[in-house]
Amino acid sequence: MSTAKALPALMLLPLALPAVAADEASDERKLEPIVVTATLGPLTAGESLSSVTVIDEETIREQSPSEFTQLLRGQPGINVTGNGSFGKTTSVYTRGTANDSTLLLVDGVRLRSATSGGPSWQYFPVELIERVEIVRGARSSLYGSDAVGGVVQAFTLDPEDTPAGWVEAGAGNFNTQKGSAGVAVRAGNTRFSLSGLHKETDGTAVITDGDDRGFRNTAGIGRVVHELDSGGEASLVMVQSEGNTEYEGGEIDFMIRTIGFGLETPVSDYWRHSLQFSESRDETDNITPTFNSTFNTRSRAARWDNTFTWNVHELVVGAELMTDEVSGTTDYAETSRTNTALYSQLRLNFGPTDLQLSVRGDDNEAYGKNETGGIALGHALDRSHRV
Repeated sequence: MSTAKALPALMLLPLALPAVAADEASDERKLEPIVVTATLGPLTAGESLSSVTVIDEETIREQSPSEFTQLLRGQPGINVTGNGSFGKTTSVYTRGTANDSTLLLVDGVRLRSATSGGPSWQYFPVELIERVEIVRGARSSLYGSDAVGGVVQAFTLDPEDTPAGWVEAGAGNFNTQKGSAGVAVRAGNTRFSLSGLHKETDGTAVITDGDDRGFRNTAGIGRVVHELDSGGEASLVMVQSEGNTEYEGGEIDFMIRTIGFGLETPVSDYWRHSLQFSESRDETDNITPTFNSTFNTRSRAARWDNTFTWNVHELVVGAELMTDEVSGTTDYAETSRTNTALYSQLRLNFGPTDLQLSVRGDDNEAYGKNETGGIALGHALDRSHRV
């Protein structure tokens, strides 16, 4: 009698095992992405006390955007406006703040214009990136006044252990042509990637019976990462985009370039520090039948971050020096300015409760001394819900 009762249980056992395996596989598929922009350190999107969105490589390939800001359109809290199609002036507003209040980073390096105040979103080559992190809400206590609305960080191709390469080409209406290629290799402790893009289009007329207004852009991204025996790494990244865009009444020749060198090493089991030196250029020549104008920006920055960890708590202390230089046809009253800053961030974890405190002090040659602070508190109700 006992044997008869056991048979149904034995028959159900093979069915239960696949169900458990399916649940485990489902959990693996639902693993949250790791983000680094919100706190300068790796956290899952759920652990971050900021509103964070990650756009991964698969999503970028599925959308196949023609412009970088197409990835941002439709994202919560972000509004994108433009003055036309390819290469026309584009603005990004995060949570209602101005265009110059959303910071654009490329592998941790700022990309901005001191003359316009904001990044040249329309010239950045979306085809050459593999990941984007969007942080909504003020991060000025970590990044300065450029991040009052939020931060958008683009990550270039990360060289893999296995050599890889790719080539793409396409054509479409309005004599649109695009081609791109890239390669990623590893040699010992050094990883290297290089990718390039060229696209152009005749465009369309802006007004009735007007001439076509085209766009041309040639871009390249190079990245080298060397793993140190100490457990740290040294990296070098360069991004350049150069071309021409036409509009009714004139045209613009443009060039944006960013070069950044980074060094991250452990000092002890509880202390890591990183150094970053970068330079970015934003140059435009506005050409019209009656008058030509030039706007050039060169920004240099040095940043030192120190991260101290004990148990599940973390303290970040850092310093930053930034210098902007402008030149061109405009007679500026001041052609350069320097900003120095000290900042810190404390993250504490008490079981289901997280507390984050941050403060930053800036000394700007043009605007004087200013202090910024922030506080965030989060509590996990269960594995899926957090307030």
